[in-house]
Amino acid sequence: MSEQTNWWFFEDFIPGAVIELGQRNVTEEEILRFATEFDPQSFHIDHERAKDSIFGGVIASGWHTCSMIMRMVVDGFLARSSSMGSPGVDEIRWIVPVKPGDVLSVRAETLSRHASVSKPDRGVVYTLWTAENQRGEVVCAIKGMGMFGRRPH
Repeated sequence: MSEQTNWWFFEDFIPGAVIELGQRNVTEEEILRFATEFDPQSFHIDHERAKDSIFGGVIASGWHTCSMIMRMVVDGFLARSSSMGSPGVDEIRWIVPVKPGDVLSVRAETLSRHASVSKPDRGVVYTLWTAENQRGEVVCAIKGMGMFGRRPH
């Protein structure tokens, strides 16, 4: 991160560097609210049916988990960056179900970066975002990329 401006530019993402993004408590209320609106499968919204599922109870939607991670990434650095958006993600893995009462810890690791040849004002940063629960189990991993502006000279 640029010390002078407290702003993240393409050059500030060093391959191998990790940004710890803090923790988030997951409540049953938010699991039910998100799933009712966006992913109303029974194991996300119905206590009785969820109890009889392979999960043994209500779990967060994987899309909810991704949304929580995204919020932590935005709060952690994206809101203070030269982000130009993302051309997409390459991989999302929902590894362990997120349950009410879980505490997620999120980190962003820079895998690589490539300056644009055709547009010298920007580059692409490849990242791995990982969320773990309070037991240290990885619950979700997202590999993706973001476009960032280069530091002005």
